[in-house]
Amino acid sequence: MHVSLVGVNYSTTPVRFLEKLTISTPQLQDSLLLLRQHVPHGIILSTCNRTEVYAMGDDDHSTEEASFNFLNALTGVSFADVLPYIYLCKNETVFRHLFRVASGLDSMILGEFEVLGQVGRALEAAEKARMVNLPLRNLFRHAIGTGRRVRDETEISKNALSVSSVAVDLATGIVGDLASCKILVIGAGEAGRLVAKAAMDRGASQIIVASRSEKSSSALAAALGASWVTTNNMGEELSASDIVISCTGAPHLMLERHQVETAMSTRPNRPLVIVDIAVPRDVEPGVKQINNVFLYGIDDLTETSALNRKQREHEIQRVTKIIKDEVDKFTTWWHALEVRPVVSALMQKAEDIRWAQLDRTLKKLRPLSDEERESLEAMTKAIVTKMLNDPIQYLKKTGYGRKDYAQIVNELFQLNAEEPE
Repeated sequence: MHVSLVGVNYSTTPVRFLEKLTISTPQLQDSLLLLRQHVPHGIILSTCNRTEVYAMGDDDHSTEEASFNFLNALTGVSFADVLPYIYLCKNETVFRHLFRVASGLDSMILGEFEVLGQVGRALEAAEKARMVNLPLRNLFRHAIGTGRRVRDETEISKNALSVSSVAVDLATGIVGDLASCKILVIGAGEAGRLVAKAAMDRGASQIIVASRSEKSSSALAAALGASWVTTNNMGEELSASDIVISCTGAPHLMLERHQVETAMSTRPNRPLVIVDIAVPRDVEPGVKQINNVFLYGIDDLTETSALNRKQREHEIQRVTKIIKDEVDKFTTWWHALEVRPVVSALMQKAEDIRWAQLDRTLKKLRPLSDEERESLEAMTKAIVTKMLNDPIQYLKKTGYGRKDYAQIVNELFQLNAEEPE
């Protein structure tokens, strides 16, 4: 029983590769169906900052290779291109990594709270696609529980920032006071809501929400007391804006160079700050070459995220201790699960032998009273239990990563125990 992780994230991979491997929410179910063709059980965790495939199989190497083949089939990105940026984990290192992710330690913005919900939604989507078995389900549930414990017992997420709020802070640092600025937010999803809220909290009063969906943009605008347009009709608002923050989940560009050039032609001397926090990118990189346009992306948020990490460093040690505790607990469960079929089969065979021998002996003895029969049965049970206790405990402690121990017991006692599902 092996679990492997193949992934890329903001800290290992340039945006140009990260965006190619991003799996959007609308793509997720079809992606899971494709994953099923490569591995029997798996979960995809894809956010704006990471794409990770958690998979289970009989062999570490073959499972990792299958995950690579899945990513290649889905995105067309070759193994050779992505190899310098990808990270691989297996078994216990997977537990530790996922628990760090759920706790907010592996995020660009340390302690960010959105990732815990994303881990939960990844599990839900995989369960809907029938790609989850008991070990993977418990792994993700334990990770979610760890993330909740971290947020309850530490201050790692106290007044936590998000990528959306950091994007607003970046724009604020460039233009100054937001009170007199007109801000266009492209994207009416969760990231768009967080951007708009962060801008309002920092004094912005002129916010326009743009989305492909009239329903989505109007609903968010109504909730925030803002204005709205559809992305097909945002040319006028683009020309009038001082700041544009784009954060959609679209697989294609939302702002191309010619659109921004047209907008700037009506205001050549008035600067425009564009912050693109979408992965894949929403804004054509060539926009940066337009005079008086200042384009920033995910990579430009690192300075602010580094400062946020430094401010929360005193909590990292406490969080790390909790993660170690939870990893140890889960590893113990995993050890026991891996050898459970062998243990169950061994106990059942011992019980069958005990009962057969007891029955044979009882037939040779004089008739016994109920009390005598119960005493004899209790004695034989106690002998079997005590004889098996040490081997079973040893199996539970050493079974993980040492499948040969369980296999030896399976073959030695001819148990024919099946692998756990």
